[in-house]
Amino acid sequence: MSGTGTARPIVYYGDPVLHRSCTPVTSFDDELKTLVEDMFASMYAAEGVGLAANQIGVDARVFVMDCPDADGNPVIATLVNPVLTLPPAPRELTLFNEGCLSVPGQFAELSRSEHAEATGFDIEGNPVTVRTNGIAARCLQHEVDHLDGLAYVDRLPVKQHKEILAAAGLSG
Repeated sequence: MSGTGTARPIVYYGDPVLHRSCTPVTSFDDELKTLVEDMFASMYAAEGVGLAANQIGVDARVFVMDCPDADGNPVIATLVNPVLTLPPAPRELTLFNEGCLSVPGQFAELSRSEHAEATGFDIEGNPVTVRTNGIAARCLQHEVDHLDGLAYVDRLPVKQHKEILAAAGLSG
């Protein structure tokens, strides 16, 4: 991206926009381009590696990422209306200490697929496929979860979920 975006405040767990499926994007216009630039600016300002639109309060099926794959190569992508595909079971799972900008300062070990693919569109409406592994694969899964109304803490046991939210000063 051109680096012209404006960082917007991150929305925290408990805000209704984070707990419902996001609306598919139907217009690939200047408004979408501005949103994506603002999303990258917001993600970098918050020192994140991925950001879904609803994390800045926008109900739109869009996420951005700048995250390394298993070999340390950066995976920088914008996906509009993404569809996640995981390898068939049994698939290789990796346990990793995962965090989220919408649950600040908290982390928990969570198993996710070591490999993932997401298809969708870029900001011009052209088809895009991101096929990756390692932390970048985790990022794909994490951000698509956000667009489906889930945060990583929603995948944890209830007691741990409550403890993490309390430690972050949040309720849910």
